[in-house]
Parts: sequence; C-alpha cells; structure tokens
Amino acid sequence: MATLFVDKIDPQSGTSLEIGSSGDTITIPSGATITNNGTQTGFGGTNTPAFVAYKTSNQSISNTTATKITFEAEQVDSGSVYDTSNSRFTPGETGYYWIGARWRYDTGTDFDTAQYQIYKNGSIIAKSTFINQNSNGGFLNTIVYTGSTSDYYEMYGYQNKGSSTTINGDSTYPEQDQAQFYAFKIIGL
Repeated sequence: MATLFVDKIDPQSGTSLEIGSSGDTITIPSGATITNNGTQTGFGGTNTPAFVAYKTSNQSISNTTATKITFEAEQVDSGSVYDTSNSRFTPGETGYYWIGARWRYDTGTDFDTAQYQIYKNGSIIAKSTFINQNSNGGFLNTIVYTGSTSDYYEMYGYQNKGSSTTINGDSTYPEQDQAQFYAFKIIGL
C-alpha cells in the first residue's frame, strides 16, 4: 500500500469528487477528526429508537390527583421501546430524546389547571400547565437526557375541575391522534 501526501484534493473537472468505487470501504483512522464546513448527505445516524402510542378508550382523571395516562396501542415503535401493557417508554439507549404527548380533557367546563406531566423513573421531570377552555386540549414537548439503558418515561395528567373528568380517547372520536405519547432519539447532540 502506498501513501499519498497532499494538502488538498480538487476535482479535475466539474464540481464533484469521488473517493473509491462502489463496494469499497473508506477507513478513517482512530484519532482522526472529520470537519464539515459544508453540506453532508448520506450519513450521520437515524432518529431511532422512536415510537408513537395512542389511547384506544376514554380515561377518567380524578380531581387534583396526578394520574398515569395509559396509551394502549401503537402507530410506530422502532426498536420495541414502548410497552403497551404498562404505558412506558424505555429507550434502552443513552442519549438525548425529544419526548411529548397531547390529549384533551373531554369537558365543556372551563377550569384553571390542566396539566401534562412527564415522569422519569417514577419522578416528575417536566410539566405543562394551561387553562382548559371548552375541551381545547394541549400538549407537552421537551428534550430529556437518558443516561442509563434502564431509564423509563411515563405520562401523567392532573386537573382541578372540581370533579373527575375524562381524557378523550378513540371511543368518542375515532381518530388515533386524539391522545398520543411519542418520542425519538435526537442525532448530533
């Protein structure tokens, strides 16, 4: 094998440069750094694992009680990271994740505190609070860091209507997007 020493390689004509041929393996040695000052295509990873789960039935939420929200079915689940039996997202890989949910409290009664809460390993780590007006619903999206392959995430709801209310699921409106829980891995952080 011969070594070629150069400081810059330019195409002989045109604006494209090809290194190697189809089927070749191009090796970057350990300790080398690739600096990208332009546009990259064709490499960089994928945003998986990822999932989208949804409710298949309405769920009653008690007044002033944080209640775990169940999402009983899946639209997407790359890597089998969402468990419909316990409504948990367990990424199984360390890294940063975009995670969130949306639903609506199925009541025409306005009330001051409607919350979406994200729990990590049994403790609340993020919440979104809004005023519920005429069943308008809301959402919570955030970025979380998963530092252990056993970390897991769940969604909770909280409301202060003065009595129990319902989170709308597939039983009233037959669209699978009435109530969703979702996440995907962020590449490049």
